[in-house]
Amino acid sequence: MRADNIVCGYGAVDEILKGAELTVAPGEMVAVIGPNGAGKSTLLKAIAGLLSLKSGSILFDGVPIQHLSPGDRARRGIAFVPQEANVFPSMTIRENLEMGGLIERASIRTRIDALFEQFPMLGAKRRSAARTLSGGQRQILAMAMALMVAPRLLLLDEPSAGLSPAAAESLFDTIVDIHRGGTSIVMVEQNAREALMIADRGVVLVDGRAVRSGPARAMAEDPEVRRLFLGG
Repeated sequence: MRADNIVCGYGAVDEILKGAELTVAPGEMVAVIGPNGAGKSTLLKAIAGLLSLKSGSILFDGVPIQHLSPGDRARRGIAFVPQEANVFPSMTIRENLEMGGLIERASIRTRIDALFEQFPMLGAKRRSAARTLSGGQRQILAMAMALMVAPRLLLLDEPSAGLSPAAAESLFDTIVDIHRGGTSIVMVEQNAREALMIADRGVVLVDGRAVRSGPARAMAEDPEVRRLFLGG
């Protein structure tokens, strides 16, 4: 996936992204970090098709997709997990997964069985309402819903937000496992240090533009990056 010179926002004169760029190689995990208001979540929404571009292009498999609907992008292999409101609380775990697989109805049962095997906790609670899950478990369910379409690119918006350190650590382990399965991942994450430690590459977004990119672990150890974005 390649996003070039992306300009977009939430109103006619509100430009959050001001020429942002992002490239993700097949099977790569990229952590996008930067200050609040830099446009990190906006970038994910633009790639997912939830925001229209004022200018710029998004290529997936070398084909422009900026004109496609979110559903069509999902059918091509892009799945987005928002930070909030990412599960249906009153529905059971199984029903949530069914909702996640609506665009691929023919394979719903097979995909659900595979995900219950991949995430035994979800299988054990399959008849329970999503509202009964802990915060970390809800995030795993939200990612499993996205995996129902067997995406090749998974977009994660602040997956550890609001979680305890232990729950966040467990969630990051789950993200690593998904990545090892061959799924490309772009992750916007408040725990920038932890995100960089599990990602292949880091991208720093400031004021709607990518200002730096490089190997994630090296970036995590870079004194300037640590001072500006990782709390010293």
